Amino acid sequence: MIDVTEVIDDRTGETVMEIPLRGRLLLDCSLLNKGTAFSEQERRDFGLVGLLPSYVSTLEGQATRRYEEYLKKTTALERFLFLRALQDRNETLFYRLLHDHLTEMLPIIYTPEVGEVCQRYSHIYHRSRGLFISYPQRHELDAILENRPYRQVDVIVVTDGERILGLGDQGVGGIGISVGKLALYTVCGGVDPGRTLPIVLDVGTNNPERLADPHYLGWRHERVRRPDYDAFVEEFVQAVERHLPGVLLQWEDFGKDNARRLRDRYRDRLCSFNDDIQGTGAVTLAALLTGGKATGRPLGSQRVVILGPGSAGTGISDLLVAALVREGLSEDEARSRLWLVGRHGLLHTGMRDLKPAQERYCRPLERLAGWERGPAGEIPLAEVVRRVQPTVLIGVTGQPGLFTEDVIRTMARQVERPILMPLSNPTAQCEASPVDLVAWTEGRALVATGSPFPAVAYQGRTIPISQCNNAYVFPGLGLGVIASGARRVTDEMFLAAARVLSDSTPKPAGLDAPLLPPLAEIRALSRQIALAVGIEAQRQGLAQQTSLQQWEQLLDARQWAPRYRAMCPQPRPADRL
Repeated sequence: MIDVTEVIDDRTGETVMEIPLRGRLLLDCSLLNKGTAFSEQERRDFGLVGLLPSYVSTLEGQATRRYEEYLKKTTALERFLFLRALQDRNETLFYRLLHDHLTEMLPIIYTPEVGEVCQRYSHIYHRSRGLFISYPQRHELDAILENRPYRQVDVIVVTDGERILGLGDQGVGGIGISVGKLALYTVCGGVDPGRTLPIVLDVGTNNPERLADPHYLGWRHERVRRPDYDAFVEEFVQAVERHLPGVLLQWEDFGKDNARRLRDRYRDRLCSFNDDIQGTGAVTLAALLTGGKATGRPLGSQRVVILGPGSAGTGISDLLVAALVREGLSEDEARSRLWLVGRHGLLHTGMRDLKPAQERYCRPLERLAGWERGPAGEIPLAEVVRRVQPTVLIGVTGQPGLFTEDVIRTMARQVERPILMPLSNPTAQCEASPVDLVAWTEGRALVATGSPFPAVAYQGRTIPISQCNNAYVFPGLGLGVIASGARRVTDEMFLAAARVLSDSTPKPAGLDAPLLPPLAEIRALSRQIALAVGIEAQRQGLAQQTSLQQWEQLLDARQWAPRYRAMCPQPRPADRL
């Protein structure tokens, strides 16, 4: 475990990092390595003379050279591997490159390319990053957490790999999601990369391809289920409480049977949240608030149909209800604006085996008399759209093609400016192509997707396709929680983030208004979200009270930026006497 300290140089007043490494060990430490940018004095101080070419580079020059190499890669996977190798070698340079080319590289380091990375993880593995906690090692949790590379940790992203994007169970390959999310915490939010920790809980896999793969790196066993699974997670949580009390923990890509259950079980015990539930809800709410401004239809007058009542669908629903209640509606009135449709059709009170999160959105069966039924007695999406005449259609199914031409054309006949949000990712799992959605609505739809899509050309117009990327929300929210010292993460914080995100979107002008701001602005936007989250944490009594000026100063002091820091050797114990 590397322990880096900061001191003030008596001569210059500059903050200097005391480094315990030298020579090859320093060059091999990605967080501290500067490569050819080590100064001549640092080369002498750390025993690097002769280990590097004589020319002293700048960070800007290094970034320019690396970008030239990046452009020579011809596939998304090659570009991902190039960036990951750079991150393993020099994290400051990696984040500077991302910072300079964020819009271009975001789809490479996260969705959609991270899906392929998780699928092929065992075949492209080169170097360890994060912690791998396997079920057979459950009695060694203290030793494993002690093996973390850096002592101070502000945020953990943990997954068990069961529901990676729309690709399902990827087992140990799910660590790619944890690593990718934390990269966004840093490049978008300014969270110090040396204080982040990706973790995968390897409880086996039910993916037959992974189990049959001779190169699979995870525990070759079917997934552990309750009660053994719950006991393992509890042991993990207790170990985190012992070693990293107060850390922010993000539950990521857990399966439908565990995602909400774990979030609810630990949300009042840990400073934790589930991005698939709450982050997705916040960015979707922000897009709907913006869409309401563009169409002149406020949130309370929208009729929202959500296809896919899993953790993401119910998470979106919960935050929409919370927002509507904030606007003055009762909870029953708020829920009445939402219709959830699953594999067996519209959720209603005659259904069995629904989860509690789904039951609260069931429609009374007696009010559905006369509605057209499908072959198995279900009320299909097409009938829901015909009867409800929704103004908003959201898809979070992980199944491509479910927004059919018939459904969309029906909706377009009923509503002048429908808001269509096929949010499943990666790209291949999207419920419909934006090109089709624009054509089927004769260019009148407002469209946002989960994966990145280019703008659509239609009859001389260029129609923007906003990406409902959770990166708009969780990096800034995380920074706000960390910097304020908030003890818990609440739905009110996500509501605050959604309002900031919507208010930051360019004012609607004509038909072609984006639902979300440009991704290029996400760093500044994250600061505004962090500011609002910290204020909300103080309002709720979850963080120490400060003046607004003090809070802004505290926040800015915690934001990390990709620049090289001055270094000096860490004194040996005898030198301190």
